[in-house]
Amino acid sequence: MAQEKDGMLNTTVKTNVEATETTAQENGGVSRRDLFKAAATVAVGAAVITAATEQKAEAAGYKTVSGIEVPVADVKKMAMGPYPKPPVIATGRAIGANDRINIAFVGVGGMGGAHVHHFADDAANRNTRIVGICDVNQKRREANKAYAISKGAADATCKVTKDYRELLADKSVDCILIATPEHWHGQIAAHAMEAGKHVYIQKPMTRYLDEAFQVHDIAVRTKRVVQIGSQGCSDYRFHAAGKAIREGRIGSRVMGQGSYTRNSANGEWNYGIDGGLSPENFDWDLWLGSSPYRPFDPKTPAAGDGEQRKRDDAKARYARYRKYTDYSAGILSDLMPHKLHPFLLASGNPEYPTRVSAIGTQLSDDREVPDTVQVIAEFPSKWSMLFVGSTVNEQGLQDMFRGYKASIYFGNTVELRPERWASEEVEGADIPLDGPTGEPHERHEINWLDAIRGKVAQPNANIDLATKVQTIISLAEMSIRTNRAMLFDEKTRKVTAG
Repeated sequence: MAQEKDGMLNTTVKTNVEATETTAQENGGVSRRDLFKAAATVAVGAAVITAATEQKAEAAGYKTVSGIEVPVADVKKMAMGPYPKPPVIATGRAIGANDRINIAFVGVGGMGGAHVHHFADDAANRNTRIVGICDVNQKRREANKAYAISKGAADATCKVTKDYRELLADKSVDCILIATPEHWHGQIAAHAMEAGKHVYIQKPMTRYLDEAFQVHDIAVRTKRVVQIGSQGCSDYRFHAAGKAIREGRIGSRVMGQGSYTRNSANGEWNYGIDGGLSPENFDWDLWLGSSPYRPFDPKTPAAGDGEQRKRDDAKARYARYRKYTDYSAGILSDLMPHKLHPFLLASGNPEYPTRVSAIGTQLSDDREVPDTVQVIAEFPSKWSMLFVGSTVNEQGLQDMFRGYKASIYFGNTVELRPERWASEEVEGADIPLDGPTGEPHERHEINWLDAIRGKVAQPNANIDLATKVQTIISLAEMSIRTNRAMLFDEKTRKVTAG
């Protein structure tokens, strides 16, 4: 099985965004092809590989890297070739505080469709226009265009396509909102920024760690505004906590803890399967992109929510992609970002991790990803973060940040509670907030627009914060896959096993 062979530990993920190819020497002996989209693995305790072994692996559709067989990204199937080679080199227009922003959407399924509705419903207030919609599913792209037109947020000239390159080549498009499956995030974001577009990327930032650094470096170079769709960052409880911690009100930081847990009779991500998908209305090969090839059979039937859970055909993978490692890291990439982004903000000084350890367990037999995870990340400032996630039990942890002198509890308010020995020095109280609480997507979308217009210095889930969070996510997945702690060097971007 691909998931059993798909290791992901890159000993070096340094990238060169100016080139479309990087040498093996620049990548610690790992070729660009290995690093690229499949995030090819360098195993701990590398074995000696014979030419015969490599040839056998290649014949089976895998690449042998230091003793581990991993899926090979099919570069020929990538829409643009090896990114970050852009389709268009453009700076993008300067957008003033009162200028209308033209936005296009890539991926308009559940979350992407919700974003289209948010922008359509509030177009006048946001001073935005929907000028493009892209999806491999014809029904989805046509339905979302019709909705935008019905709300007066678009007109008949709104470009509808299954190929996002058409949107990037359109100079009228200012921004791209990306809500595709995870394995497309990095490529589309990189190309969009090179084409002069600002980007909103649904979490996670990317599927693999090397992609995250590429996206980060392109954002820095192009000066495009990047917002990651972790809307908890626009909940000002976490900003208030960060301010209090910077002021020293809890003393030295000790540990943050949070969880994202839920449980459903249908089983997590077992969404209904559309039996009507066919080559006439759906491009399966384009949806696969750089992920391993799998055949598409239009004859496979429909299924309701929670039904036929063990299906592994193309239609099931499309509808339930977060269950499969070719396209997602499951809880780690879908749920954990909801806690990591806000908690790094709450730390007062977001940092890259120095060490990440994780375990994943699994009760469900219908998926490739764990259904319960525990992650511990350690940071240079000697504090740690504990995250617990589960899709088979809904009991979570108390969201809190512990300090030497006091702890912060996150509820409807942000409460400071002193340690007993420090109760005369530290006064327990609710920490005042400078903004609204809650996690509506709409507020987070508007924050992105405000950053593009220069009304705020940077968006709440900015590229710097997002890259640090993605590092934790990716190292946690590596830790589960290899049964080892992962060590990270921020200066070299080097990953080693502890």
